Amino acid sequence: MSPTTKRYGLSGWDLSDLLEAPESEHLQAKLVELESQIQAFETYRDVLNVEMDQEEFLDIVQDYERLITTVYIPYAFSELKFSADTQSGEALNMLNRVQQAVTESFNRILFFSLWWKALADEQAERLMPGGEELADYRHFLEDLRRTSPYTLDERSEQIINTKDANGIDALVTIYSMLTNRLEFKLVVDGEERTLTRDSLMSYAHDPRSELRKGAYQELYRVYEKEANILGQIYANRVRDWYNENVKLRNFSSPINVRNVANDIPDAAVDALLSVVRENAEVFQRYFTLKAGWLGKEKLSRYDIYAPLAESDITIDFNDAVTLVLDTFANFDPQVADHARRVFSDHHIDSEVRKGKRGGAFCYTVLPNLTPWVLMNYTGKVRDVATLAHELGHAVHGMMAQGHSVLTQHATLPLAETASVFAEILLTDRLLAEESDPLVRRELLASAVDDMYATVMRQAYFVLFELDAHQAIMDNASTEEMHGRYMDNLREQFGDSVDIPEDFQYEWVVIPHIYNTPFYCYAYSFGQLLVLALYRRYQQEGEAFKPGYLKLLAYGGSARPMEILREAGIDATDPAFWQGGFDVISEMIDELETIEL
Repeated sequence: MSPTTKRYGLSGWDLSDLLEAPESEHLQAKLVELESQIQAFETYRDVLNVEMDQEEFLDIVQDYERLITTVYIPYAFSELKFSADTQSGEALNMLNRVQQAVTESFNRILFFSLWWKALADEQAERLMPGGEELADYRHFLEDLRRTSPYTLDERSEQIINTKDANGIDALVTIYSMLTNRLEFKLVVDGEERTLTRDSLMSYAHDPRSELRKGAYQELYRVYEKEANILGQIYANRVRDWYNENVKLRNFSSPINVRNVANDIPDAAVDALLSVVRENAEVFQRYFTLKAGWLGKEKLSRYDIYAPLAESDITIDFNDAVTLVLDTFANFDPQVADHARRVFSDHHIDSEVRKGKRGGAFCYTVLPNLTPWVLMNYTGKVRDVATLAHELGHAVHGMMAQGHSVLTQHATLPLAETASVFAEILLTDRLLAEESDPLVRRELLASAVDDMYATVMRQAYFVLFELDAHQAIMDNASTEEMHGRYMDNLREQFGDSVDIPEDFQYEWVVIPHIYNTPFYCYAYSFGQLLVLALYRRYQQEGEAFKPGYLKLLAYGGSARPMEILREAGIDATDPAFWQGGFDVISEMIDELETIEL
């Protein structure tokens, strides 16, 4: 069947490319294989020495690569299995079992990276692989040494790994289980419906103000009941983060841990967050204008995602997939071919189910495997943009499939490049095909709504985290954190939006601040970066594409600042970030001039 006639339906995903049925037997076989490789690798403990030659050392590095490949398969399988049904006892048991095995495995091979990090520079350079064909190994080894100042002795690292598996990692899993089991009630068209969080929050974009308000009120009514427990989980996440990383590892600050992991200098992140703060008025101006377009004196926080058009469009999943793939093909056939593989390999879980993890993500496991995509498709226009976003992530992973498993994955801020670019391609395509000023205004406003959600909102999550980490270490209570979050919202919105008191509970609803502290600036980084790149695409046309595709193909095989410099970008320069806000301001200017 040709791509033009194929129909795409909502479905779960197929994990058989990781483990075939019966899954438990194949999982056991994979863990036995892993144990065999670990035992073999442990023999290198007595072999590693500064006198070995490059070829001997390369053999050890390649054995390490094969071992990591083996680790990733059961680990990814158990994570994906659990994400598909967080209420499954079997999936949870499998996840716990694999996490324990993986923790033990990494503890047993830890000696290799610790030995390598401890070498003097001249000793490491003598052993470093050379030549273009071995560039991935060289970058991986250089990147390991980059974190040497924060590395502890072997026994301490082993203790921390074990502690995390049974401690903070387990606590974050409990957060996921607690929140994904929640049910929400909303009266729609006279009928009370029981909804998942994703289904409920699709009404935040509904044209009916009572449904927008009702969805948020129900969300926070349910979360308020859990707030003390979720606040306590977060407090322990923060203390664990500080005690391990600042006290033991000597990172300069809690956010510096994420910056080092991302290989992004503090100066770049500081510049980004400062420029975001300075430009809060850009979106405040937009929300003031939007209130007028909606016939309101002032927006409520319930209304910031309200559509301007009085419609309740639902888009069939097949039509959404076809639109996204066609948009990708118009940009570059290779991009569309990569995205199509996600469907042909049945690597997407798109349907809404109780117990399924909320939100959306893309999981790139190994270079030779098509990435897996999870989303909860409810038929809203926003879901089409989410589909483009997650497929952009998948394309990024496949563009970098020529690299080692050690270097395929892009650092977090650059990992958002293809996903956000895909969303802008989709918006641009829809605008180009639309002449009706009412529809054009709705499309542009929807794009600005998304940019608010991706740039300003995500950056202010991080600004809240900076405040929260300090406050909790100063023994702030959950109640105090509610107040601090409201202060964060008041700075963000100024006088442009009324903020109901129930939004004080929003912070306990944000999985990223629990799962991956300070992650969210990657979204702001990626969006503003892509706005700069997309402006160049509009100016350069076809000449832009080879350089952009090369940027994606790097994956994580070069330092992010080097990749950006090659693209002519200095991420420590506030003027670069301001350029992204200038593009957003121009979009708001265009919205203001549309005559209906």
